[in-house]
Amino acid sequence: MSKPVKVALLGCGVVGSQVARLLQEQADDLAARVGAPLELAGVAVRKMSRKRDVDLDPELLTTDAHALVTRPDVDVVVEVIGGIEPARALILAAMAEGKSIVSANKALLAEDGATLHAANRADLYFEAAVAGAIPLIRPLRESLAGDRVHRVLGIVNGTTNYILDKMDSTGASFTDALEEAQSLGYAEADPTADIEGFDAAAKAAILAGIAFHSRVTAADVHREGITGVSASDVASAKAMGYVIKLLAICARSDDGRSIGVRVHPAMIPRSHPLAGVREAYNAVFVEAESAGRLMFYGAGAGGAPTASAVLGDIVAVARNRIAGTRGPSESVYADLSVHPMGETVTRYHVSLDVADKPGVLATVAEMFSRHDVSIQTVRQEGRGDDAQLVLVTHRASDAALSATVEGLRELDIVRAVASVMRVEGDEAP
Repeated sequence: MSKPVKVALLGCGVVGSQVARLLQEQADDLAARVGAPLELAGVAVRKMSRKRDVDLDPELLTTDAHALVTRPDVDVVVEVIGGIEPARALILAAMAEGKSIVSANKALLAEDGATLHAANRADLYFEAAVAGAIPLIRPLRESLAGDRVHRVLGIVNGTTNYILDKMDSTGASFTDALEEAQSLGYAEADPTADIEGFDAAAKAAILAGIAFHSRVTAADVHREGITGVSASDVASAKAMGYVIKLLAICARSDDGRSIGVRVHPAMIPRSHPLAGVREAYNAVFVEAESAGRLMFYGAGAGGAPTASAVLGDIVAVARNRIAGTRGPSESVYADLSVHPMGETVTRYHVSLDVADKPGVLATVAEMFSRHDVSIQTVRQEGRGDDAQLVLVTHRASDAALSATVEGLRELDIVRAVASVMRVEGDEAP
């Protein structure tokens, strides 16, 4: 065997503690797979006295992360602290010393991945940044490197999937489902990053950049969260044979000259494979020209599942260091632009509270027609002087639908536009 590959670990929280545990418990197997022992050189923590979910030699702990990542004997730096700073400064300092980097930091990669890739002198692996334990990054940038990806569609946030699944299966309100998710540890005390779609948008940016060989940042992603999804929306979807999911959708335009990258709640048919993704699980469809449709499914978060992806990257970069090689670097040769959300074409579910009197449907239909949005189905339910009008459109541009909605809000007969939701997935098996 070669001399030990020394690993510096930044962070010893939910994921970091599991990484440290696996490095110790599976040391013999990992050494056999790598061709050299993987030796934990040190663990950077914020507080030395904090209780941790792994037994570590106190000599390994340090609060001086910069000194740890720049130590001459360290070969691989594993960053699982999250956030932008100090993670970015520490990674750049390690890169300047020629260290290989393994990161689970989706926010940093989505915001400033270009800087990291440009500064990198060794490997930068980040399988754990998207969809936890699910192998997704490596298949996209290696296994499908010879194919042309057309679309990536999936559920990449376990918290929101758990909430929407509970709303669908039990009829719970958004607030009640969120509280249950928090009580079970699926949602943070401050769930903003998840329920407002920031987490999923960062992951979508990473996936789109790899799939389409173009630079995409979180700022390029159209983002909508699930806070506006009501129990009535869920019930309406169920009545139509649909379920609501928070989807990340990355797709080439029809002419192939640009891409659309978006995260938002959408209705999908219950026959669609993604409809059966329950609780906090993740699943992603990749549609490629030659490979066809591929589906990746599994645990999208959690300490042990995410640590599994981190360990896989550690093994890969350690093998590369021993062999004197590097893995794939950033590929942005295609340089496709991200087109505005207004150019996105899909179907829509629109729910209106209207006056219950003759001529209402004709007036509403005329507004849709004025903006070239064709109506596929209409359902009306009366309730005293008011009625609820539910319309599902044929495919139309987002800009046309937005103009239609603005026009509807100006009509005296429309009390309120109760909800507008996109309808996806009808073309999948």
